[in-house]
Amino acid sequence: MNSVQGLLAASVISIQNSCFIYPACQNCFSRLILDSRRFNCLKCGCTGEAKDASYRYRLALKIADTNDLFDIAVFGSCLDPFFGVTAENLQRYIQDFNQLSGETNTESSTRALVQAVETCFIGKRFIFGV
Repeated sequence: MNSVQGLLAASVISIQNSCFIYPACQNCFSRLILDSRRFNCLKCGCTGEAKDASYRYRLALKIADTNDLFDIAVFGSCLDPFFGVTAENLQRYIQDFNQLSGETNTESSTRALVQAVETCFIGKRFIFGV
């Protein structure tokens, strides 16, 4: 699943969603189900305390090469250099910011993050391993 079959040079047309970080199972990388105290992985059955959940990047993009449009998802630590931090640290920064600013509605921090990601990626050309 992690082996690259080919390389594709393409430009990012759009960001497909505003959720770039997700709580990930440390065993199988599936999305965790979180409640206020616990997490649970529906795929492999892993459980633990919510505060110990790890986070992973998932960036859904619409890209175009010279001939076609593609919907792709870029996962994991290959995005660390673009965000400047690991997904876990970015999640922690977002939570800390929302707590310090007294934000009950996280819409403003999400909007700022989406805008930064769009500025970084849209219109830029990358080489994707597919």
